[in-house]
Amino acid sequence: MENHQKISREDFMRFFRDTEKLNELTPDDRIEIFRTILLGSSDLTLDLLNEILVDYSIDNLEVIEIKNGEN
Repeated sequence: MENHQKISREDFMRFFRDTEKLNELTPDDRIEIFRTILLGSSDLTLDLLNEILVDYSIDNLEVIEIKNGEN
């Protein structure tokens, strides 16, 4: 049985901003958080995806936007 303690937003953000605490997370933990933290598809924008690519120094991928009705 899992024990889920409630934490405040402030506690969560303090943890998130603490590099030593973040280093306690496994790569799988980080991927799970990354994949689930956004609210929905409207959060994934061209600008955000391009910023992530720049932040992680990924220069071999490009995100393009295809408008509805265009192929």
